[in-house]
Amino acid sequence: MTRLSIPFALLLAAAAFGPVSAEEAACKKPENALGVSRIVEIDTKTGALFGEYTKLEKEPRFLGPKEVVLTFDDGPLPKFTKPILDALDEYCTKAVFFNVGEMAMAYPDTVKEVLARGHTVGTHTWSHPMNLRALSLDKAKDQIERGFAAVALSAGDKPIAPFFRFPGLSDSAPLLAYLQERGIAAFTVDVVSNDSYIGSPQGLLARTIAQVEHQNGGIILFHDIKASTAKALPTILGELKKRGFKVVLLRPKSTFTPLPALTAELEAKRTKAEEKEPPKKTLVPFYEAVQLTTLDTVSTPAVTELAPGARERTHEGGTPATASTPVSPDSSEKATQPTRRYHKHYARKHRSVASSDTSPF
Repeated sequence: MTRLSIPFALLLAAAAFGPVSAEEAACKKPENALGVSRIVEIDTKTGALFGEYTKLEKEPRFLGPKEVVLTFDDGPLPKFTKPILDALDEYCTKAVFFNVGEMAMAYPDTVKEVLARGHTVGTHTWSHPMNLRALSLDKAKDQIERGFAAVALSAGDKPIAPFFRFPGLSDSAPLLAYLQERGIAAFTVDVVSNDSYIGSPQGLLARTIAQVEHQNGGIILFHDIKASTAKALPTILGELKKRGFKVVLLRPKSTFTPLPALTAELEAKRTKAEEKEPPKKTLVPFYEAVQLTTLDTVSTPAVTELAPGARERTHEGGTPATASTPVSPDSSEKATQPTRRYHKHYARKHRSVASSDTSPF
């Protein structure tokens, strides 16, 4: 890893994501600031795999002691994504959101809001099939590509990151080889909050903090379609700050261009749907305008650049033993708000959303 000088590093980040203004860097409540201690800028062209929860060959851990990366899967879902964004703003910190393509197409304004608030957006397939390994290689590739096309289309003129997370963390050597061909980095996790199976905000707080302490930091998995996550997150962030943990923001070195044919296909479908059911008139929000808080004001984060080498994706080379273990679906814990429920929720509005199974991931 190479530590770049701050001014030059910020110029690199600005090249892809725009300059950071003083107004954007403002933190409304500095006393709450968990902030962003460091930015890790990742060169994704070799399709690296990050995180402990995998049996495949992965990159060395890039986080130091007491460093965490906040990640949220399966959204967006405005009912819960927005309070999660508000909590992140309150603590002047940033996260990575791995959006499902169908969800992004259903709620494009929320995708844009996540980006406008300074977070990184990657993808999590088109319709969240629980096990990509069970699909044919062509169908699995389509899930990946269609997810990127949908999220990028929903993001409008804001770039998304070539970051991907496998549903159920069900990675495979052939699919990682394909991501490598496409210049997409994959992210598994170090800490499983288990918000899919813990409906109590107090229980979610206790498990998350215990696992973060046990791992001494790491990439944390949450879901922004869970009520318990939205309710518990402010307390979790406050506890992380109190215990001396630091948040690291992940950004790509370059942006990603989806397959043009898929983008055109999805855009045509969206246009046709809007012709049948025109978008409703936008309501004037009663809440305060979104405050961009791209970086905290306590300090200017240093930027670390990662450029892993390519790997031969032909064999296993890791172990999930050092990552936190999720609660088994057949344990005493029951899944809370499974993804299927939310797919049904917006399928009634969009009439084209496939359902998926429940998982702690």
